Amino acid sequence: MTIAGRFQEALLEADEPGLGGPELLPVRLAGAAARMLRVDGAGLSLLDGTGRRVPLGASSEQASTAERLQFTTGEGPCTTAQETRQPVFAIEEDLMRRWPAFADLLLGATPFRAVVALPLLPALPGDGAMDLFFIRPDEVTDLDIFEAMAVGELVTTTLSDAAVWSTWSPDAGPEWLHGPVPRRRAAVWTAIATLGVDLDLTAPAALALMRAQAYGSGRSVDDVAADLLAGRLRPDQLRDPDT
Repeated sequence: MTIAGRFQEALLEADEPGLGGPELLPVRLAGAAARMLRVDGAGLSLLDGTGRRVPLGASSEQASTAERLQFTTGEGPCTTAQETRQPVFAIEEDLMRRWPAFADLLLGATPFRAVVALPLLPALPGDGAMDLFFIRPDEVTDLDIFEAMAVGELVTTTLSDAAVWSTWSPDAGPEWLHGPVPRRRAAVWTAIATLGVDLDLTAPAALALMRAQAYGSGRSVDDVAADLLAGRLRPDQLRDPDT
């Protein structure tokens, strides 16, 4: 069977109860990628036209956690793949050497010990990438990179086709940009705007303040944003990244 045929089979298997609906298409695609490539986790994300990192979906909660940790530290294999548009291969030693802050959180919060990040074709509303996660670093060498790149192309094509055959406004974007994971990240941008007003900060400075709070408390920026918007955390309680 062709790679495309096997991917369609994996996508059908990923269509589990609770994962229906166009907004959860990226979650199903990530699950299909993980099944077909026989990896321990997969995640999809993109940098939108404004440079904001948007998680689209992941094959598991652990894979979703890994993405949030990359965003929290502002570094990692996926970020590098999106910026350079080149594949990134990193086992545990590489993670600790190249992205120490991310590695510190990843190794402590997930079982993953290696990551392969592949840029997706530029057919999305931003620079997309697919993360593949491994519990055993030695299994990275078992990955068929040709097959993985082909799966990445199929993911892009599926998302693009879904956008073409649906109705959406340029401001809102396709329905698969509005699943629970992207909506959770959208709260970060709202929190940044709130901090900007309350503390008279630029957006980058507000994000740096939230990242410092998240890293110092062992949480994610998404968690800090949720606490700020819910009133569980006051702006004046945030850690100063320069202290």
